Amino acid sequence: MSGPLGGRRPRLVATDLDGTLVRADGSVSDYTREVLAAVEAHGVPVVFVTGRPLRWAEEVFEHVGEHGLAIISNGALVWDVEADRARLTREIDPALGLEVSRAIRAAVPGSAFAIENLDGIVLEPGFIERHDLADGAPRAPLEELFAQPVLKLLARHEELSPREFWDLAEDASQGRLVITWSSSTTLLEISAPEVTKASTLALLCAELGIEAADVVAFGDMPNDLPMLGWAGTSYAMANAHESVLAVADHIAPDHDDDGVARTLAALFDLR
Repeated sequence: MSGPLGGRRPRLVATDLDGTLVRADGSVSDYTREVLAAVEAHGVPVVFVTGRPLRWAEEVFEHVGEHGLAIISNGALVWDVEADRARLTREIDPALGLEVSRAIRAAVPGSAFAIENLDGIVLEPGFIERHDLADGAPRAPLEELFAQPVLKLLARHEELSPREFWDLAEDASQGRLVITWSSSTTLLEISAPEVTKASTLALLCAELGIEAADVVAFGDMPNDLPMLGWAGTSYAMANAHESVLAVADHIAPDHDDDGVARTLAALFDLR
């Protein structure tokens, strides 16, 4: 089979969810489900690599395939779907997380924070969440957020653009934590040092005996950039952020047009 992998079929598919595999209305089409199942039938694992926290990623686990592995919260968690347990956690050190949060707030007044852990989200009183929250979702001062394990730190600003907030937060952090974003609102997603979608995917692939050259990856937002740069073959969705379109090897059709599935059908010669 000819194609981007120089005649070889991928040995692993890594795909983002929102804006990539999942349609704008939050659904996964029947066609996409059928293609993912067919790829799995070829013995090729499809790994969901998402910025979503566990509580949202669980909504699409039925499509993850028999191998049952998903990379959650931008690489902070590898979840064993079949066993319903964490396979790997890469948490933020509490002292470092608090230190960086204070530095961001000092540099960018108006910053508000929340954290994601295995149990869900905990928010500062001033953090305005755009999604529905479970009844009784806990709120606590910044110092108390880090009294528990933290998979992902969230920082929100109500006045700046995502890029402006990102640049200012990067300056304040001075590389002590990994900062990215994937939202249309001004929400930064912050991970432990060296924790990205790419670094955790690399750990998982090493465990499975799969090299980067044999991985095909799909994404649409800046938090996908490390993964797309690491994978042997990368696709930006047609609807992707301009920074992603600029670096990906190829462009797949829009996520609302089943772009991941259509590309995989061509790569695996599925009828």
